[in-house]
Amino acid sequence: MIFLKDIAKVPESAKSCVIAIGNFDGVHRGHQKILAKAKSIADELNKPLGILTFEPHPRRLFRPDEAPFRITPETLKVERLEKSGVEIVFAPHFDWDFASQSAEGFIQNIIKDAIDPAHIVVGYDFCFGQLRKGAPQDFIAAGIDTTIIEEIAEEGEKLSSSRIRASLRHGKIAEANALLGWEWEIRGPVIHGNKRGRELGYPTANVQLGDTTHPAYGVYATLAQIEGEEIWRPSATNIGIRPMFEAPEALVETFIFDFDQDIYDKTIRVKPVQRLRSEAKFDSLDDLITQMAKDCDQAREILK
Repeated sequence: MIFLKDIAKVPESAKSCVIAIGNFDGVHRGHQKILAKAKSIADELNKPLGILTFEPHPRRLFRPDEAPFRITPETLKVERLEKSGVEIVFAPHFDWDFASQSAEGFIQNIIKDAIDPAHIVVGYDFCFGQLRKGAPQDFIAAGIDTTIIEEIAEEGEKLSSSRIRASLRHGKIAEANALLGWEWEIRGPVIHGNKRGRELGYPTANVQLGDTTHPAYGVYATLAQIEGEEIWRPSATNIGIRPMFEAPEALVETFIFDFDQDIYDKTIRVKPVQRLRSEAKFDSLDDLITQMAKDCDQAREILK
């Protein structure tokens, strides 16, 4: 895959492709249908398939104080796009200068001058340019071959990133995965914690959520994959602030069953499978340890 952040220097080999345009957060089943249509056009024209997306996500620029919301941080998004057949990713830096372009300027500077695509595929509700004044029909008016994808819905509900975020925030992992069309995960380097899990007999691999949307806090049955391994290991994970210890920020703390190795600084992938319970504050550490044992037994049973 070719990944281009500086689209002022697009090589000739990356031009004249078919591009789909959008944020593609989640690369969910609705996005996959857009990409499938773009791929079919690219194959007909014997052109590579590219996407034009924006990093960081525009929402981070316009609402900087909002809680983390991304379903797929950049590296995971690119990985999912590649699995959908994307060969070129155009990802210009989205800052105030970029956002303040007029719709006409976006079409001329980004689409025509920088990328010069053979064809564009875009959702009907895509807006662009200053104050979001640009609409997909403007590409057609500018003489660019364009396919506009109408709303993609199931059972009367739109397939959208917002729906998936809502499912995750309610701890409905199976529902979120069904909308995504793949199993949602959290990933990141294993960081040093305060070792409380080890003191309690449950050493955990800790990962920060970063820009990833926070799922409902609580304990989950999970699968974990450690960098350098191909297997997924059964585990139990607490996601949240640990009310017993009043942590200042939410963490992902994964206890991998039947495992005792030093994996600090390695990347770990954690797939929540099912939420077991909410976070809770117990009367004593003994009560907490008793509940943790029950959580692990329940997680083992689910993961069979």
